[in-house]
Amino acid sequence: MIILGIDPGSRKAGFGLLNVQGRKVSYIHSDTIHFDIKKEFNERVPEFFNSVKEIVSRFHPEHVVLESLIYVKSPTALIKLAQARGAMLAALHQCGYAGKLFEYSPNLIKSQTTGHGHSDKLAGQKFLDTILGPREYKTDDESDALLIAMCHAFQHNNPINTRSTRSGSLAQSVAHKI
Repeated sequence: MIILGIDPGSRKAGFGLLNVQGRKVSYIHSDTIHFDIKKEFNERVPEFFNSVKEIVSRFHPEHVVLESLIYVKSPTALIKLAQARGAMLAALHQCGYAGKLFEYSPNLIKSQTTGHGHSDKLAGQKFLDTILGPREYKTDDESDALLIAMCHAFQHNNPINTRSTRSGSLAQSVAHKI
């Protein structure tokens, strides 16, 4: 199963793709899409749409997972983030994506992967390095997108589901090593 994790944003967005086969999780691709911030926000909306459409057309994920909206101090920033997510969701439907769409809160993503809902970015990257092998992340958005995809692998009805293992979860055992 190919999982696409998206860390949406109005200035940049991270995406990460994982292949999950039974208990084996392997890295496919990840990157950060930088939107042209010199443009007015409304002029960037097609970029949000087209970037997701291109990724889905290229990699054909079976599940797409987004981080849910988070509390931000600025209502304007929250509105822009919501509009960017809306354009990304519209792109999924426009390109014929027929798979399921999932959404997880930032705290759930962190607790399922690092073992602590308020862990920092470095803990998340160390977790990913333990599971997927060491790599350089261009931005925190890129590693966050991979954590989003990894959280879904743990949450989904899968042999690596963290809720069903008798001896503890893969995420918990890795988190203790970090």
